[in-house]
Amino acid sequence: MRALVRETRLHPANFVLPLFIVPGEGVRRPISSMPGQSQLSIDQAVEECREIRGLGIGGIILFGLPESKNEEASGAYDEQGIVQRAIRAIKREVPGLLTITDVCNCEYTSHGHCGRIVNGDVHNDLTLDWLARSAISHARAGADIVAPSDMMDGRVAAIRAGLDGAGFSNTPILSYAAKFASVFYGPFREAADSAPQFGDRRSYQMDPSNGREAMKEIALDLEEGADMIMVKPALAYLDLIRQARDRFPDVPLSAYQVSGEFSMIHAAAANGWIDLERAMMETLTSIRRAGTDFILTYFAKPAARLLT
Repeated sequence: MRALVRETRLHPANFVLPLFIVPGEGVRRPISSMPGQSQLSIDQAVEECREIRGLGIGGIILFGLPESKNEEASGAYDEQGIVQRAIRAIKREVPGLLTITDVCNCEYTSHGHCGRIVNGDVHNDLTLDWLARSAISHARAGADIVAPSDMMDGRVAAIRAGLDGAGFSNTPILSYAAKFASVFYGPFREAADSAPQFGDRRSYQMDPSNGREAMKEIALDLEEGADMIMVKPALAYLDLIRQARDRFPDVPLSAYQVSGEFSMIHAAAANGWIDLERAMMETLTSIRRAGTDFILTYFAKPAARLLT
C-alpha cells in the first residue's frame, strides 16, 4: 500500500555517476576519502561504463586528471586530452550511454584555480575562451552534454556561441548555475587532484548565505542559453532546489550530491551511527522530493542495485 501511494519515486535513470579518468592502463586507484570510488584509466572506465549501462543508470559525468598541468590549462582543451580520449573510447565501446563532461580548468592548471591568473587573481573574461574551447573539444569527441562548473560570469553565453559556431548547435549545456563555496568539496580535491595552490575559490563560487543571488545566477545562465541547471551541493541547499523548481518549472533541474556528503554518510555508517543503505536512499529521496529531475551522485551504483 505504501508503494502504491508513494509520492516521490527513485529510479536508476535518475542518477548520473561521476568518474575520474587518469592516464595509464589497467589503473583502478582507490580514493581514500571516498569509499568504493576510484580513479580509473580509460580502459577501466570503459569496463565501469558497461556495468553502469547494465544497471540502467542515467549517465556519467567525466572529470580528467592530465599527465601534466600548466598555467594555461592546455590539457582541458587538447583534442588528445584525457577526457577527449575517454569520450571516444566510451562512445565506441559502450554506445548509448549518456556521457556528460565537466567543463572546468582546476584539474588542468598548475595553480589549481578555475581560471586564468592575472596579478594574483582569477580573471573572469580571459577564462571564457578556455571554457569554450574545452566544450567544443568535448562535443567534437562525442560528448552528449557539456557541463561548465567554473562559475565564471558569461561562460554559458561563450560556450553556446562557441558550440554553435563549431557546428554543435544541438549539444545541450548543463550549467552548474548555483555552485556554492562549500566545505563539502574536500574529498573531491583528492579525487580530482584539484586543490588550489593559494587562496580559495570564494571570489567566484557563491556565498552559502545567498539564496536570492542563486536564483539570479540561474536566471542569467538560462538567458545565456543553458538548457539544464544544477544546484551544488545538494543536502545543505534543498531549500534552493525547491525554490529553483518553483521559479523555473519547465527547466530540467539537477543537483550534485557531492563528495563530502557521500563521505560523511559513509563515515557515520562505518562508526555504526547510521544505517548506510537507509541513509543513502533517504538522502537521494530528499533531493528528488525537493524537485530535481536527476541527481549526480557517487551512490548511483549501490542505489541502482537496491532499486532493481
